[in-house]
Amino acid sequence: MFGLVLAIGLVVDDAIVVVEGVQRHIEEGLRPKDAARRAMEELSGPVIGIALVLSAVFVPTVFIPGITGRLYQQFALTIAISVVLSAFNALTLSPALGALLLRPKKESRGPLRRFFDWFNRIFGRATEGYVRLSGGLIRKGALALAGTRNFWYCRDRLCPLPAIQLPAR
Repeated sequence: MFGLVLAIGLVVDDAIVVVEGVQRHIEEGLRPKDAARRAMEELSGPVIGIALVLSAVFVPTVFIPGITGRLYQQFALTIAISVVLSAFNALTLSPALGALLLRPKKESRGPLRRFFDWFNRIFGRATEGYVRLSGGLIRKGALALAGTRNFWYCRDRLCPLPAIQLPAR
């Protein structure tokens, strides 16, 4: 069951990357068929590489002996087969469907456009503020940990535990 859950994430990932690549080229002005061809020129190598690497990681676990090996064998085969099917899907079906179904965005009109424009402006400002704050904290890492009052032992020495405590009522 865990193998299937993990496989779903791996399987969907390749197709999403391909569809996003096709959409990006459509937004740059290419026709959908040309966009699918260009995206596959760029992405077929990485998709094949990911499938080969993941298969190379999981296939050898099939050969683990014993009862533990039996458990890993089912897990490894599930992942390896799903990765190969995902790569096949990403290399064949996803670009074909992208070329058929994806179209350039049209400028939207109507009452919701103002709301979405407002939301995108606020979201953009919040993102810029978060990026500035994160960059400042990274540059001044010592100040970020200065408010830390909790300590714990790691390998026989005191290490700061970055945690925030809320005041008691």
